[in-house]
Amino acid sequence: MSRMEKTESLRAMQTEVDAYIRQFKAGYFSPLSQMARLTEEVGELAREINHYYGEKPKKTDEKPKTVEEEIGDVLFVTMIMANSLEIDLTEVFNKNMEKFNQRDKYRFERKDGKTHD
Repeated sequence: MSRMEKTESLRAMQTEVDAYIRQFKAGYFSPLSQMARLTEEVGELAREINHYYGEKPKKTDEKPKTVEEEIGDVLFVTMIMANSLEIDLTEVFNKNMEKFNQRDKYRFERKDGKTHD
């Protein structure tokens, strides 16, 4: 899949999330409420990471969840927030990749051994 196809699939995901939200009378919540929800989901992701990779195992009576599921929730809520603020995540992604590919091109040791252009 080309980079363009990948970013277009991100745009399609935002469109699907928008259609989902628009079916409800409440529609999009305020940015502050969405931020609280995103924070909650990131906290749940942190908890799962801690259970799987940290020192705090799950209690025996806890329902199983996965890191994958929690990352999915973070992505979904991020898309809701972006949609409500009219932010095109495809454009944001492309700008960020350009920035990281320029600014951080040689920040970390590269597999190809290059240290500068």
